[in-house]
Amino acid sequence: MPKSEAVAQHLPFLRRYARALTGSQSSGDAYVAATLEALIQDPSVMTDKRGPRVALYRVFTKIWNSIPLNGNSIPADKSLPAEQKLASITPQPRQAFLLVALEGFSEEDAAAILDVDIPTLRALVEESGRELASEIATDVLIIEDETFIAMDLETLVESLGHRVLGVARTHSEALALTKTKQPGLILADIQLADGSSGLDAVNDLLRSFEVPVIFITAYPERFLTGERPEPAFLLAKPFQPAMVSAIASQALFFSRNAKRRERRAIA
Repeated sequence: MPKSEAVAQHLPFLRRYARALTGSQSSGDAYVAATLEALIQDPSVMTDKRGPRVALYRVFTKIWNSIPLNGNSIPADKSLPAEQKLASITPQPRQAFLLVALEGFSEEDAAAILDVDIPTLRALVEESGRELASEIATDVLIIEDETFIAMDLETLVESLGHRVLGVARTHSEALALTKTKQPGLILADIQLADGSSGLDAVNDLLRSFEVPVIFITAYPERFLTGERPEPAFLLAKPFQPAMVSAIASQALFFSRNAKRRERRAIA
């Protein structure tokens, strides 16, 4: 397969990873663009015995780690107890956790991407997973019409220390559930069985309040087109519990830090 085709094949998933790591569509896409520029300048960097996908993520990681800010902890907001612990988690443990839990790399490939040995990788994953999965408890709205998937999500959400605000199976149910209480996180299927759209439901909800959203779909590549608007946090069906844990923690983490920066800007 030509190198250009190999890159195109893995690009939607690199964009997903970049957005989860940076916490925004624009920032994540900027790092991906820088990665593509590096490949154009030196196509030989795509030569890796582990394959083009590992090579692509290695190039991205070198660019990400070349920015001094990305190697620093995020200053804690002392008014938020959870932030004090999250601020101590450096980007490298988050990278390790996302590479394994979200992107599905083997330990060997993830270690190669980060240029660490396997014991170090395991320590990084354990550190990030332990802290991120348990420190930000919130109310979660689930928009999912498949009963068993909804039940699995409920169990997972509660195991992470969150509370399930409710399960909506249609657009109208989602709006009804949020009339009395706003969720702190939304997990939403995009195509619902009754013909309504989880994407439309979320867009309607976000007109009233801001909240991080994770979309779940069997066809994630259809929604990573480069056009706006498009989901910033996206999970593919069938999903692994660790993937939900990773991306939910990331979404909440970046949401709280964004709000903290907004408060400081206003002050």
